[in-house]
Amino acid sequence: MRLRRSRCLTCYWHDSAFVVHPHPHGTPTALHPAAAEILAAFEEWSTPDEAAGHLGHLTPDTVEDAVEALVRSGALLAHGSAAAQLDERIAGQWGAWMPEASFFHYATQDVYDSPQAVDPSGEERDAGAAGSPRPERESLPPLFTGYPDAPRLLLPRGPAGLGAPFEQVLYDRRTHRDFTGAPVSLETLATLLATVFGPVDFIDCGRGALYRRTSPQGGSRQEIDAYVGVLGVSGLAPGWYHYNGLQHALELLSEGLTPAEAARLCADQSWAARPAFLVVLAARLERMSVKYPTPRAYRVCLLDAGHLGQTFALTATALGLGPAQTGAFRDSAVAGRCGLDNTGHTPLYVLAAGHPAAAPQDAPPPAGLPAFGATALLDGRP
Repeated sequence: MRLRRSRCLTCYWHDSAFVVHPHPHGTPTALHPAAAEILAAFEEWSTPDEAAGHLGHLTPDTVEDAVEALVRSGALLAHGSAAAQLDERIAGQWGAWMPEASFFHYATQDVYDSPQAVDPSGEERDAGAAGSPRPERESLPPLFTGYPDAPRLLLPRGPAGLGAPFEQVLYDRRTHRDFTGAPVSLETLATLLATVFGPVDFIDCGRGALYRRTSPQGGSRQEIDAYVGVLGVSGLAPGWYHYNGLQHALELLSEGLTPAEAARLCADQSWAARPAFLVVLAARLERMSVKYPTPRAYRVCLLDAGHLGQTFALTATALGLGPAQTGAFRDSAVAGRCGLDNTGHTPLYVLAAGHPAAAPQDAPPPAGLPAFGATALLDGRP
């Protein structure tokens, strides 16, 4: 039998054990660290005897036992097997993003159970079924993030000004990269922040209160906080602020923000120097993990950031602003400017808005015949 190391394989230390974790097939298996050397002997298709010839310092029995364990785990694949063919297809499709993206994607597929089990519906199981008690009320993290020692500006609570027809807002929404440079009013910023990030109502989850926003959020955990980088807002000095949704206030965290710094923080994208403000969406992970200990829940955090980003874009459009968003930013530097530890409180997404330019310089032209002629529109798959 000829065997080969899975191309979709991640190895790591966990709880003092060396773990081989093939994906999507296979099982995370704790093995002796020598398994890594044995796997390396199967970089290409080889028989166990051929591989053993490269491992002369190991006894045949050691190699044989390790090969059996690696085959059982899915880390070693048999030539011509369905698992080997799937492994090759995944490596071909995900090659540019491997190993990080493919491992995250497949290692969290079909994973719902954990020491504190959660049903796929999102409902917590009884403590007896889960095998561990629910956290005590005192262990739940605070609903809102606040910086009590920071200078605080209470924001105006005027009429929302969101009367534009929904159809118009939906079809007018575009990502903008050119802005006039005119400052955004404090009232407009306040309306945007309250509409997207403020609480709508409060509910009893059975162990305490939660709140809902205008965007869907996994389990109503509201783990995403908003940090505002001000460049051009009337009545606000440039700098970084935290939006306190409970008090509808901005808390000053660090002074000063220049267009050049904004562009640098957004991975040197020149357009990021031009909006009136940036909004960093940062996750307080314990708010989510206290209910959903399974690592699949991190997917939900990313989805939640996307939901907020869409609501932000539509609300900004309704207010006459041009929204923008990017996943390209310098994580550590952004975290530092927002005062985040970048471990349990980490940035996920950067949004922006300003008054849109009447004739954007960077707008793509409409697609014509040459563009369609160069494009495969259908792939023919069922």
